[in-house]
Order: sequence, then C-alpha cells, then structure tokens
Amino acid sequence: MTAHLPTIFSGTRFQVTYHVRGAESEARAKAKLICIDQTVEAPEEILPAGTIRDEILGRIEAFRSLGTDRHEAVISFPIELLTHDCSQLLNVVFGISSLKRGVRVAEIALPEHVLRQWSGPRFGRIGLRVLVDVPDRPLVCGVLKPLGLSPTALADLAYRFALGGLDLVKDDQSLGDQPFCPFRERVQRCAEAVARANRETGRKCLYVPHVSGPWETMHERCLIAEKAGAGGLLICPGLTGYDGLRLIAQDDGIGLPILSHPALLGTYYVDPESGIAPWVLFGQLPRLAGADVSIYPTFGLEFPIAREDCGRIAAATAVPWGPLKPIFPTAAGRMGFDRIKDMCELYGNDVLFILGSRIQWDADGLVNACRRFLHAVGG
Repeated sequence: MTAHLPTIFSGTRFQVTYHVRGAESEARAKAKLICIDQTVEAPEEILPAGTIRDEILGRIEAFRSLGTDRHEAVISFPIELLTHDCSQLLNVVFGISSLKRGVRVAEIALPEHVLRQWSGPRFGRIGLRVLVDVPDRPLVCGVLKPLGLSPTALADLAYRFALGGLDLVKDDQSLGDQPFCPFRERVQRCAEAVARANRETGRKCLYVPHVSGPWETMHERCLIAEKAGAGGLLICPGLTGYDGLRLIAQDDGIGLPILSHPALLGTYYVDPESGIAPWVLFGQLPRLAGADVSIYPTFGLEFPIAREDCGRIAAATAVPWGPLKPIFPTAAGRMGFDRIKDMCELYGNDVLFILGSRIQWDADGLVNACRRFLHAVGG
C-alpha cells in the first residue's frame, strides 16, 4: 500500500544533534530508533512506501564517535512537523526519546525562515540594559526570601535592595499566592517600595514578581503585576510550560521583560548521558520562547554543572540565531563577593548576578553590602 498525502512537503528540514551512549552498532541502532520514535513511532516494517518513508521519518545526516561508547548523531526532520509553538517543537525533538537512557539533546538547529516565525525575546540584553539604564557593567539582582515573610516585610526588603542601587529585585520562585503572603498585596507593596527607592536614588531598579498557576491565572497575575508597576516577570517554564512563557512574552498588553527560572528542569540535565544538554535547556530554549534572562545554577556548588557547561550556555544566549535577540545568562546560586572574579572571567560584563541570601546578613547592613557589590562589578 502506498501512502497518499497532499504534496505539502518543501524538502526543507531542521536538525537536532543527539549524543548517544553505546558501542557504535548500539549507538547507530539508537539513532535509527530516534528517527522513528520522534516521528511516526511505529515499527519500520509496517510503514507504507511513499511520503511517510521519504519525507516524515527522521534521517541520520551525520554520525561520528565522541570517544569510548559515546557517539554523536545529527538527525533531520521536515519543518512541516512543526506548528510554531514550543510544545510541538519539544515533542518532535525529544518526546518519546526522553523516556530512554543514553540519549541527550545537544543542539537544535532551525532554518532562518523558521526562526523568523518566532518572536523571541521582547527586550534581550540591549533592551534590558536600556530599561535599567546600565550600558555596560554586569547587572545585579536581589532575591526576596526566605519564604514565610509577610508582604510588608518583603516590601521592606525590596526597598533596601533598591536603595542599595541594585538593577532588579525579584521574587523567590517559592512565592505564589499563599495565605500568609497574597500575590496581589505582595506585588502592590513591593512595586511601591521599589518605586519609592528609585525616587530617592534616581536609579531605575525593576521589581520582578513570580507569576505561576494555570494559564488563565498566570495571565491574570501578569496583568495585575503590570498594572501595579512591576518592571518584569519571573516565570518557571518547567512548571507552567514554555508556551506559557512564550505567550506572555508576545502579549503587548503586558510588555515586560521575562526572567526564566529553572525550577523542575533539573532532571533534564543532571545525568550527563541523557536528557537535554544545559546549553540547550538554559540557552536555546528560553531564548526561543522569549525570555530576556535565563537563570540556572552556576558551577562550583553542589549542582552537577561544570564551568564549561556555563560557558556554553552563555554562548548559546548570544550566538547569532536568526532574528532572536541575545539574552542575559546569569551567575546564580549562593552568589557572594567571593565569586565575582570567577564569574566576570567567564562571562565578561554580559551577565546578571543573582545575589545569594547571605548578603541580607552582611555586617555592613544590606544597603551598604549592595553598594559594595555594585562597586566590585564596576558600578
């Protein structure tokens, strides 16, 4: 039987690079299975001749050894499988293969005309620098924590961060709409506190609340935050979905920069032989979805991420990629004065420092500690 489909296939394909574990014969078999699993997910012997075999199936375009029992397979798929949303892209790239060991997504390569169908970041690095009026040095962000503080206490903390001259003050991702800290009250108080500090300092610090929940709730909270005077939004795409982030980034009625947080994404990268490589997970995907900043853990802590990984993430946030603006990588995870040199050597000035909570208990007091940190990074 021959499969009859309308002639809609252009012949243009996009490529995904996979790292595959196993001896050469085993790795080649895994790569061949990826071609099937990520498209038709059916035994090859039952596939009809014609369009399904000739166009829809993935194709192994390149295959090479990366060392003992490690191989790289570049596989192409027809662009017609995509529907210009994150869900379908991720489904084609890794939907079924993500359930298996020894397969890791190492790069996504999309044709230029496909990238032009994605809005990407609204502000990017340059736009965010304009908003905070910082043209060249690293940006610095304070975090409102610990969980359990009242809206009034968090607003006081936000005020002191902003008074210390920080560029952004963000909610901790643990903050939602808890009864002891309601979303609407927290956002209103914190936005007002940062605005008051800005009037006193003459700076342009942005308050960035965490927005979460089902789509309708998240969208409503974004509108509440924008109306209250928030300067950005913190979104966890591992919790809300990359398409949730993408739709918020595209919404002209909101129009705020977005910080992407890695909550719940850890299991995608912690196994170095499986999942999604950090530079794809924290570099390519948030940029494609429309984040202006990608938060991820830094090297040198208890997180399974290396300096080289962080360097490749930074590269993925900035490499020319169609019309998509470069975004900020971050230095995050208990960041204190002792890490400034390392981070600046790796990232240069195009990095956003996420200050660790220890700075709240600095002997000089929080406001002075923030000023010292800014001075140390060139502010």
